[in-house]
Amino acid sequence: MAPSSPTPPTPPTPLAPRLLKAVIVSLLAVAASHLILSDTLYMFFAGQAAATLGAGPGYSSDQVFTAAIMNTVLLMPLVLWIGMRVTGERKVWPMVLAGTAAWITAVGHGIDTIDDVPWVLLPWRSLILVVAVTTLASAIRRRPGG
Repeated sequence: MAPSSPTPPTPPTPLAPRLLKAVIVSLLAVAASHLILSDTLYMFFAGQAAATLGAGPGYSSDQVFTAAIMNTVLLMPLVLWIGMRVTGERKVWPMVLAGTAAWITAVGHGIDTIDDVPWVLLPWRSLILVVAVTTLASAIRRRPGG
């Protein structure tokens, strides 16, 4: 059997298509993470209301609040990484790290806005900033062979 020759490395995607992919994936990641956050916080509100009425839901509202934060923080890097890999991109860790850090910051600064009333969005400026930071971070790539 003849030895197989190594495949040459694929050239990196040009910047404009990579940024377009990053915008789309970032929007999906922010939407999915926000949906998980708001849905889980809705359970938090239901638990608080049930406890106020004297019938506990069987779980602590503090547990649900913690689960809401943890689930949204874990979902963001997962969606970013999978989304960029599905679109054929490599070397996406700077984007994943920057997007996750931006999301954690946005949630940290906006949680007071959304933990008082169900189905409220984080401030639009924060959401746009997360998408912008994540997209711009997608342009960071190590030099080939570096």
